[in-house]
Amino acid sequence: MPANILYVDCFSGASGDMLLGAMIDAGLGVSILEQDLARLGLSDYELRVERRVRQGISGVHVFVHDHGQDRPAHNLSAVRGVIEQSGLPDDVVANSLRVFERLAEAEARIHGSDVEEVHFHEIGAVDSLIDIVGFCVGLHRLEIGAVYASPLPLGYGTVCTEHGELPVPAPATLALLAAAGAPVLPSKANTELVTPTGAALLTTLATFCQPAMRVRRVGYGFGTKELPWPNMLRLWVGEELELSSCGCGHHEQEHVAHTHVHAGE
Repeated sequence: MPANILYVDCFSGASGDMLLGAMIDAGLGVSILEQDLARLGLSDYELRVERRVRQGISGVHVFVHDHGQDRPAHNLSAVRGVIEQSGLPDDVVANSLRVFERLAEAEARIHGSDVEEVHFHEIGAVDSLIDIVGFCVGLHRLEIGAVYASPLPLGYGTVCTEHGELPVPAPATLALLAAAGAPVLPSKANTELVTPTGAALLTTLATFCQPAMRVRRVGYGFGTKELPWPNMLRLWVGEELELSSCGCGHHEQEHVAHTHVHAGE
């Protein structure tokens, strides 16, 4: 039986919590997710999953509350150790590491430093580990063979970071999008719509193209910010339609061959 494919509809941007919330709404069981995440050995955090209705649409909002005190900023070696020692399935480990490695490369370019010297700060915090590994768990549990994504709308203005107030999109986000050649769209939103975690997940695991597919399930994941439109993204889960062309002009079979999200990649 062919693997499922996933299309990420980012009409209001993308963040780690939105992606994980949508994955849960699309069928990833919360208890199974919690069991898998427990294998990371992280303590003093709470994963809260809430079903909400915004502007007539039901979806899932995920909160990760870190109760730990004075956690050190993680570097790539520390994150790699946590993930590799988890005993999670090989594809979950491999995909999670690829996301963090892509993120470390982007941060290193920005700061003019070596990849192993990069401190992730917010990105290395517990919530980002949960969002990234949790999304990769969802790919494994829902048997997703390939991931696709829509163009990403970018807001404007500034965002507060560990390095002070910086322009939107944040430098790490923009570096990730530039390295992947990701398609972006202007937006009238005076706020950050695509976070570094969301950008890292999509530029690492997805092809930016809408596939021809038979949709079987849809999941909605909400963001925290209140916007004039529903601040959420949608995941479409289904089967690819063979020998058909997607929006970027290639056959689906060709894309799936190049965008599988398995450990052997």
